[in-house]
Amino acid sequence: MKRVKTTADLSAYPGQIARLLEGADIYDSSCSPMAKVSFIDKDGGIFLKEAAAGTLADEAQMHDLFHSLRLTSEVLIYETQAGKDYLVTRRVKGEDCTNSLYITEPERLCDTVSTQLRALHEIKLKNTKLPDRNESYRQAVLSGKGKFEPGLFEGIWDFSSIEQAKQEALEGVSLLESDALIHGDYCLPNIMLDNWEFSGFIDLGGAGAGDRYFDILWGIWTLKFNLGTARLSQRFIDGYGRDLIDRDKLRLIAAIEALT
Repeated sequence: MKRVKTTADLSAYPGQIARLLEGADIYDSSCSPMAKVSFIDKDGGIFLKEAAAGTLADEAQMHDLFHSLRLTSEVLIYETQAGKDYLVTRRVKGEDCTNSLYITEPERLCDTVSTQLRALHEIKLKNTKLPDRNESYRQAVLSGKGKFEPGLFEGIWDFSSIEQAKQEALEGVSLLESDALIHGDYCLPNIMLDNWEFSGFIDLGGAGAGDRYFDILWGIWTLKFNLGTARLSQRFIDGYGRDLIDRDKLRLIAAIEALT
């Protein structure tokens, strides 16, 4: 996880957040232009995420839910002020799965993240209203305004043209089910381990009710992207449960992602 030491103008922050920043070493840990993420080195470690007003509301809700399920750290502050959202959470113990301790044992890492995903998807929630993550995919595919990324799943699922991807995506979008609590961005940097023991998920802005195949898809993709090889794809499927995975549907979901 990237951390670059920086400074902060405390006068630019709401009072309770400014007090958290006061006297602490602060590190920039941002990985997206959509949000600024800072690591505050105090009280065991605290993360501050800043983004446009309203854009972190779902993430705050999902972080609270995942914390109640013992799947992440607690939310300390969520507030909106002067056109900005502020989300403050405690650090999750350990390091993410791109740490050298883990990527140097790729088979063990694959087994760990595939079985952890199966455990997430087996959680059953009752009377809990969750963001619908399938709807944005439906709208993007049906509108035809998605941006085609032909190389996104190269070597795993290949699409020869945007027309082929569009045709398969249109078939796939009708098959989407809200059948699981999903992470929404199931990639190695978002899975935390403490000496190989699962300690929590981070970056929960895409979590909610959705089709489990999106998480499965990104779980396979991240091993290729972060480890530089697609040889673990079948091992990941075995670890999750081959009996639960329809390979044809997985390809259709890949077509949707390649367009959206």
